Amino acid sequence: MSKRLVTSESVTEGHPDKVADQISDAVLDECLRQDPMARVALEALLTRGLVVVAGEVTVNGQIDFAGIARRVVSGIGYTSTDVGMDGETCGVAVAVQKQSAHIAMGVDTGGAGDQGMMIGYACNETDQLMPLPIMIAHRMTKMLADVRKQEPNLGLRPDGKTQVSVVYEGGTPKSIETVVVSTQHEPRLDQAAVRDLVMSRIVNPVLSEFSHKIDIVPKHIHVNPTGKFEIGGPQGDTGLTGRKIIVDTYGGICGHGGGAFSGKDATKVDRSAAYIARYIAKNIVAAGLADRVETHLAYAIGVAQPVALNLETFGTHKVDPERLSAKILDAFDLSPKGIIERLDLRKPQFEPTAKNGHFGNPAFRWEQTDAAEIFRSLA
Repeated sequence: MSKRLVTSESVTEGHPDKVADQISDAVLDECLRQDPMARVALEALLTRGLVVVAGEVTVNGQIDFAGIARRVVSGIGYTSTDVGMDGETCGVAVAVQKQSAHIAMGVDTGGAGDQGMMIGYACNETDQLMPLPIMIAHRMTKMLADVRKQEPNLGLRPDGKTQVSVVYEGGTPKSIETVVVSTQHEPRLDQAAVRDLVMSRIVNPVLSEFSHKIDIVPKHIHVNPTGKFEIGGPQGDTGLTGRKIIVDTYGGICGHGGGAFSGKDATKVDRSAAYIARYIAKNIVAAGLADRVETHLAYAIGVAQPVALNLETFGTHKVDPERLSAKILDAFDLSPKGIIERLDLRKPQFEPTAKNGHFGNPAFRWEQTDAAEIFRSLA
């Protein structure tokens, strides 16, 4: 039986790249709140004492870009330069212009806002139909944020990362090989204190949640392996929107088209087509017609329907994949307009996606399994 290691990472909401993602999506949400037809393609950059917000926005409204950026930075917990940034006093530079008229020509007629490949994935390893390694990693980063906010006296700070390596045998997860947790902390905590805190409040509680799925006793556990992590946030590392595309998706267990999500409205198929690809894959698995599904879509700028659709089931299908592909094309309008309508993507809802992954959270519309019956009819 073949054996392999699959490693996935996650980062906390205080990681500089994730702060940038949250700023971009917070601006997007405000644009949609004022104008559901807004066109947004926005990036943020963070470095020591400075936030830069730049991109293209066409909106019928007045957007306080600097105010939104400050609200996000402060809300995460960056309220002092001692922590890594002060959201109230840091500099904010804004360089925003309207969407290119030539791009708008293709989008106004219902076409895709860009070319590219988008990939969706689902499997039966977890209740969320997500890969196990990324779900464990995400759960740990969320727990880091929750514990930090609920018990500030413990000395944890916003920046952090997790990484989980899982042993697969014959395509099935069997055991955990390695867990890595790095968390920013107050100077009063030494490495031993941080390890004790992380093990008791983060690692052990999270792994126990997955005990029904896998052997949860890791062979190796690394906590702050450099020995010290006091300097964090934008003071320690520059953050940029769109640099955590594998964290945002499936943890590297499947392919990726290369496009980032945050800061883009749904006319950008980088985002909307990736969401519908996940929705389709998840509903096929939920219908019991395959154990693993990877959905590939490709678009041309200004063209409404995808130029390619491919389905990979890794030999786990119960129904001919060609029949599944035909059903997808028959049952789903895969144009940007059709995707937006089916998944209700004109409303403000995107800032939460920029924290612990865009997939696996049942609160998101594209995570629902209400289309499973469409595929069950093929059985």
